[in-house]
Amino acid sequence: MSTAQVLEGKVAIITGSGNGIGRATAKAMAAAGAKVCVSDTLVEDGERTVREIRDAGGESIFVMADIANEDQAKNIVESTVSAFGAVDILVNNAGIGGGQKRLHEVSAAEFARVVDVNLNGTFFMTKYTIPYFLKAGGGSIVNIASTYGLVGAPNAPAYCATKGALVNLTRQLAVDYGPDQIRVNAICPGYIDTSLGRRGPTMSPEDFKAATDRREKAAGMQPLGRQAQPIEVGNVAVFLSSPGASFMTGSIVTVDGGCVTTFNYGEASN
Repeated sequence: MSTAQVLEGKVAIITGSGNGIGRATAKAMAAAGAKVCVSDTLVEDGERTVREIRDAGGESIFVMADIANEDQAKNIVESTVSAFGAVDILVNNAGIGGGQKRLHEVSAAEFARVVDVNLNGTFFMTKYTIPYFLKAGGGSIVNIASTYGLVGAPNAPAYCATKGALVNLTRQLAVDYGPDQIRVNAICPGYIDTSLGRRGPTMSPEDFKAATDRREKAAGMQPLGRQAQPIEVGNVAVFLSSPGASFMTGSIVTVDGGCVTTFNYGEASN
């Protein structure tokens, strides 16, 4: 097996894989030999990811779902097993930003929606995937958290809270399921150059532009001096799911160009 096929024979689910990090991860997993279930609320984008995987010679299906809905999350897992006979890898990537507000300006509904997608959605996906891992004797979960789950950031209370929760949920799951050979790791991306960025369905065009300007400013102040491309996160997700990371679990891996190593990070985020 070549290093390019480190996931040969594996089956992967990547949520939120219609765009950005999710799409790049899905394509990277397929290029590494995995059969891939692409899932998103955005049908056209998800189907495009599937087409690109198939055009490159890979195997993929699309399942439209909102992971905040327990039945829809369960259906992603069941549809994957029905199509491919197994599931070996889960990448919990789907997430939303929640807008740019201080906590007292956030409505209960806005806060709850971010929790529903970023945290409850991860709970549902993991809950329904783990039984298949247990039957198979192991598996890999990669949670896409954020550097905002490691530090405080302005005007992002729900996002920071949920991404911080994912970081510690990753550690907790590693403790519970390590004996079952289920490895659970998290990636904390920094500023990623995607068309969607951190926009999410609740961010207005004005807020999106302001957030983009902040990211570009901050990226230029960090040690590597740029934003990352989505594939740079996707490649790490492939590694964490591969035999090369066989002794890694409970690891919180930053892919951030050095963002959280410098005091400039908080300043530039304002």
